[in-house]
Amino acid sequence: MAYTENEIRDLVTAQRRFFRTGTTLPVQWRIEQLKRLKAAVRAWEQPFLEALAADLGRSEVEAFLCDVGPTLVEIDEMVAGLRRWARPELHFSGWMCFPSLFTKVYKMPYGVALVISPFNFPILLTLGVVAAALCGGNTVVVKSSSKSAASTSVLKRFFAEVFPPEYVTLVDGGHDVADLCLAQRFDKIFYTGSPAVGRHVLSEAAKNLTPVALELGGETGNWCVVRKDADLRDAARKIAFFKSLNAGQICININQIAVAEEVAEPFLDELKRAFSAQLGEHPESNPEYPRLITASAYDKCARLADRYRDRIVQGGAGDSESLRYAPTVIYPVGVDEEIVKQELFCPLLPVVPFKDAEVDALMETIADREHPLAMYLFTKNMRWANRVMQTQQFGGGCINEVCLHIMVKGVPFNGTGHSGMGAYHGEWGFREFTHPQTVLRGSTHFNLSMREHPYSGGAGKNKLSLLKLFLR
Repeated sequence: MAYTENEIRDLVTAQRRFFRTGTTLPVQWRIEQLKRLKAAVRAWEQPFLEALAADLGRSEVEAFLCDVGPTLVEIDEMVAGLRRWARPELHFSGWMCFPSLFTKVYKMPYGVALVISPFNFPILLTLGVVAAALCGGNTVVVKSSSKSAASTSVLKRFFAEVFPPEYVTLVDGGHDVADLCLAQRFDKIFYTGSPAVGRHVLSEAAKNLTPVALELGGETGNWCVVRKDADLRDAARKIAFFKSLNAGQICININQIAVAEEVAEPFLDELKRAFSAQLGEHPESNPEYPRLITASAYDKCARLADRYRDRIVQGGAGDSESLRYAPTVIYPVGVDEEIVKQELFCPLLPVVPFKDAEVDALMETIADREHPLAMYLFTKNMRWANRVMQTQQFGGGCINEVCLHIMVKGVPFNGTGHSGMGAYHGEWGFREFTHPQTVLRGSTHFNLSMREHPYSGGAGKNKLSLLKLFLR
């Protein structure tokens, strides 16, 4: 469907009118809508799985593991926690405010939210963010990706069946439709995607001073560092699983590995064995292995692999009809080569050797680049690992594990700088879609003249003494 500027404006106007009725404010009403959303996700599970297979070649297990299952868990967490999160905070106002003794902080929804979702996890990264917006008491306009056409089609029918359009609605189309949405005055924008488009979203939002959350991938990629004391088999098994997932089209996926040169050869042997054990000798022919989202994404991956053909130690083969490209290990790659200075978003995996004794210099090089969305360390040296995790700037990460940090309840997810701004999941999603509104309750009795003129003479000196006393 082609949208006009007036049609998009009418959608936003209808949602703003509905929001101003106050219908979305009661916590119990929000909980009921979240429960309704969860029941609908369960009812639409099979269409969602089929859409993910059509768009990305996902098997049912991977589609449920990565999209449908986490969505249900996310909604459950919100239903369980919303009453506590939304409760106004009561604060003592302090003696400086006497006789006004009490102040409350209300968690107010922003109003009408725009959620722009990506193609790589089109169900989770649409419904998960929408759930956070509804949890906060907002209405939502969703702009989903035109690249994941099957998922967008299912989601459009899903929202139309579950919620009235003045509460939640989805618009489809390409970048032109997204720009029509961004031209409207929303109260909150949440975008998931690339840093390049993130800049555009932020620029358009600035015209209306609209608060924005950006969940980006990081322009120079997410590093995985394997030190010489790491359990190489364990590291290889986890890395192979993660790099195979969604054919590498994951914002927190490992973009490049730095491996201590002292153990590089045995690590590569373990990594090759792990890929073969999980996907077979020809992943590009394995129906369980996902595909790249479009022919242009496949061609970009294949062209980049061809540039490094002489250093491919595993993979390097693809099927242009199915758009599957095998996980491809490239070794050795220098830390300053172009392939490790960009987000790949595909199954190519460059491996950078380094001297283990010079690991801190490597970490300085990584720190000098744009902040990644994720960081992964494999080592037995917990003192070093903990120090790195507390001094490097990145979104989130794991020590001796991959990706599971985003599955933990009660913790935030997102990046910083070029990998994002804001945070969500659970209570953090509720916070992202609400504004803390401070309200002091004044008193009409016992009001002192301390704050009023005159400020000179003896009266002024007495007032100053009292002010200093109250500030202690």
